[in-house]
Amino acid sequence: MNELQRFLEDLRSFNAEREWSQFHDPKNLSMLLTSEAGELLALLRWVPNTEADAYASQPAARQQLTEEIGDVGIALLLLCDRLGIDLLLALRAKLDLNRAKYPVEQSRGRWTKSES
Repeated sequence: MNELQRFLEDLRSFNAEREWSQFHDPKNLSMLLTSEAGELLALLRWVPNTEADAYASQPAARQQLTEEIGDVGIALLLLCDRLGIDLLLALRAKLDLNRAKYPVEQSRGRWTKSES
């Protein structure tokens, strides 16, 4: 069992002890994921792009960002678990699709989508 599987088992136990699974349907978990991502975004909302890395390296900001990233990760993992989706397989499949969709020769250094 890998570390992600061990964490998922711990998360399942945490929720079972509190009887929270009854609230974790796909819609509610999607809303949870979105709201937690919004809280992460709110921490950086007014930070200028040129200062974002420096801001994120400050201890207090880093702690807040770490906590919100944890919330986002937990919400995503709960949603994947409820839907029976292997998160790592989904990530790998999407990266493979993106490799095909954005070839290096057409995408390097560009933020815009290349014309097909």
